Amino acid sequence: MTDYPQPRLRVLLAEAIAIGPGKAELLRHIRAEGSISAAARAMHMSYRRAWLLVDTMNRCFLAPVVSTATGGSHGGGAHLTEMGEDVLQRYEAMETKAHATLAPDIAEFRKIMRPHPLEENAS
Repeated sequence: MTDYPQPRLRVLLAEAIAIGPGKAELLRHIRAEGSISAAARAMHMSYRRAWLLVDTMNRCFLAPVVSTATGGSHGGGAHLTEMGEDVLQRYEAMETKAHATLAPDIAEFRKIMRPHPLEENAS
């Protein structure tokens, strides 16, 4: 986590977050690891949580973003589909644009914010 304010982009579909920073990171880990469970371990989250995030993404887009294969003699695995690669690329491009566009506003916020948040139970 950074010590300065930053925008966090989320794309919503009704009440669901179709894609956001955490889901994008999960997709990058799935791409690198070839497995939802390995991606979950890399992110220090449970497999169930990672699977639920993937399931939400798969339900939000016209085609699945992650494809899975069940285990067996050749093992299971997961990979980003063509839709998943497209979603991740579009999200990262939107994030880059948002950060560039909002940089002057964030700089102004930095001038009026504390370097670190006050602790809630501070006396």
